Amino acid sequence: MIDGLTLSRFDHDGVGIAYATGGDGPPVVLLHGYPQSSLMWRHLVPSLLADRQVVVLDLRGYGASDAPAPVDDATYGKRAMAADVAALLDSLGIDRADLVGHDRGGRVVHRFCLDYPELVATAAVLDIVPTLHMYENVDRAMAEAYFHWFFLSRPGGLPEALLHADTAGWVRSRMVGRHRAGFAFDEDVLRAYAGAFVRPGVIEATCADYRAAASVDLADDLADREAGRGIERPLLVGWGTEGYVGTAFDVAKVWTEYAEQVTAAPIEADHYVAEENPVATLAALRDFWEASR
Repeated sequence: MIDGLTLSRFDHDGVGIAYATGGDGPPVVLLHGYPQSSLMWRHLVPSLLADRQVVVLDLRGYGASDAPAPVDDATYGKRAMAADVAALLDSLGIDRADLVGHDRGGRVVHRFCLDYPELVATAAVLDIVPTLHMYENVDRAMAEAYFHWFFLSRPGGLPEALLHADTAGWVRSRMVGRHRAGFAFDEDVLRAYAGAFVRPGVIEATCADYRAAASVDLADDLADREAGRGIERPLLVGWGTEGYVGTAFDVAKVWTEYAEQVTAAPIEADHYVAEENPVATLAALRDFWEASR
């Protein structure tokens, strides 16, 4: 629970999506990454509530949202997750919003911009380059830094079995191994993230998320590139200057191949920019929104 927000639940095609809302003003939708939940926005929300309608949600398979058994790779494809968000906005009577996504949430924002451009005022993606670009530029450094992409996407049940054996240890390894020096996650937050992963079906769902990235998401991204489709709305690209993405890629330049209007925002952090450096993250977002109006 984040102070100032009211928890609720929404059903989209039989999948229950946990979300919370609060505040008044232009709507902003915040989408979390792996292995987190909407709790990751706890430092940004209080300030945003002063002049924005804030919507946070747990992606399907994460946090307190339903984790349906994956019928096929499309069950946890970014197209399905983006459709959840679009349906939620419709239910709330929101016809256009600023979208912000970190990590997996950023990939949902990317897909949302392509599938529902009419619903997007602006978009922001934090500490990612496009999935297609990642897979087309695999080298040893990428494979070591992002080994979980290849591990979690393996079929046959092995990653699920290993994560069930030490769920809290796995979640902690993802969080504490990817932040800048001098920063430490609150133990209560780590327990909350790990606690969500022990719910039935969540480990299977989140592995399916990564399988989708290596299959249907790639196919969708390739189809968009071949058709010449890109993000038409203003896009903020933020990244941690001390993380893999920020040191391995010219992040803003990469995104210019996928979007028409790119604003760059380097942030002093590693991967978890909104938790490691919320002040700089919020400042980058507000500057971007002001310039885009």
